[in-house]
Amino acid sequence: MDGTLKDKIRRDFIARYSSLWNKASATKEELKENIRLIIEGIVNRPRHGLGEEDKQRIIGELVDEFSGFGPIEQFMKDPSITEIMINGPKKVYLEKNGKKTISSITFDSDQQIMYVVQKMLAPTRRHIDESYPYVDISLDDGSRVNVIIPPLALDGPVVTIRKFLEEIRSVEDLIGLGTLDRCMADFLIACIKAKVNMLFSGATGSGKTTALGVLSGYINNDERIVTIEDTAELHLAQDHVIRLETRNPNIEGKGEVTIRDLFKNSLRMRPGRIILGEIRSSEALDMLQAMCSGHRGALAVIHAGSPQDVIHRLETMVLTSGIPITLEAVHRQIAAAVNLIIQQEQLPDGSRKITRLTQVNGIKDYQVILEDIFVYEIEEVSKEGKVKGRFRATGVVPVFYPLFYKAGINLPQEIFK
Repeated sequence: MDGTLKDKIRRDFIARYSSLWNKASATKEELKENIRLIIEGIVNRPRHGLGEEDKQRIIGELVDEFSGFGPIEQFMKDPSITEIMINGPKKVYLEKNGKKTISSITFDSDQQIMYVVQKMLAPTRRHIDESYPYVDISLDDGSRVNVIIPPLALDGPVVTIRKFLEEIRSVEDLIGLGTLDRCMADFLIACIKAKVNMLFSGATGSGKTTALGVLSGYINNDERIVTIEDTAELHLAQDHVIRLETRNPNIEGKGEVTIRDLFKNSLRMRPGRIILGEIRSSEALDMLQAMCSGHRGALAVIHAGSPQDVIHRLETMVLTSGIPITLEAVHRQIAAAVNLIIQQEQLPDGSRKITRLTQVNGIKDYQVILEDIFVYEIEEVSKEGKVKGRFRATGVVPVFYPLFYKAGINLPQEIFK
């Protein structure tokens, strides 16, 4: 197939009919049919001199590109594929069952990748160009997308798509996947209902946001919930939800609205719950102070390799907030504010586990005391890389156990034995 000719047809379509991308009133099938008719009209012009087979191939590929996401459309529809990584036009990697492999699919050029990127960006308020060469967005289906382009990406546009998994909607789904066991699930649901302050910790791709989204479904429907995110990803089922999203600076470098700005404003909105998509900067101090001042039941995500690393990262974030404060005062704030850390990991076989449920239990010798309540212990790794292990209670009863009684939750202490 003549790639140059295909690119000319693509540019012709973009120049004349790009408004179709934002046509909200049409269904996907109507849009697809409109695009097909237009492309057929362009392809059938005599000057192209295409054979019937090439015509149909170009029409089919361009219809997929403009009504969907081009060469990766098939992967977007495949529920077994959890992540798509485009490293320039000739390398497309897929994650399936926790394992990453290179696919046989390629793009014609950097420009074709950018057409797909613009299709993704069209419904959002985000843009990407040389002056702002990276962007995070969320697709309509909840999938998360990061794009970074030249000159920062040296080998062509890089697109990372972490797909939203619709089949994970309740703790029963997480139990079925082996992410946690029944005792841990009951405990976490009780924590949500009793308004325990919880941090979801782990590396990128470990399942933190998925677990937070699932557990947030157990918040009472009559609570006023404010979510704050860099890129709106959480889709809560409750009625009274206010979704806030940060704003990047404009071309002149003005107009930026940060997580910290939104968090400060949310405290004036009389929230019943505050959910932070990610703590990563000076908003950590505002969050800790809010938790200490009576805003219970906060949920937040933080990137850290262990519960101890969570404490270290919070220390660093608070100390770099610009407010003069001693390390001892920081530890007191953390100990008073945070109740539970949910640590998640992606194991060598690709499975995702909640490996530790760790409580914060005050301060000793000026250090925050951490105690594991539940842990996942690896017992064996097979030659094929399959991990075998078990979830285990440590015997520690959480210091915030009385909160369950106050909330009218009957959680037997036997689950901790």
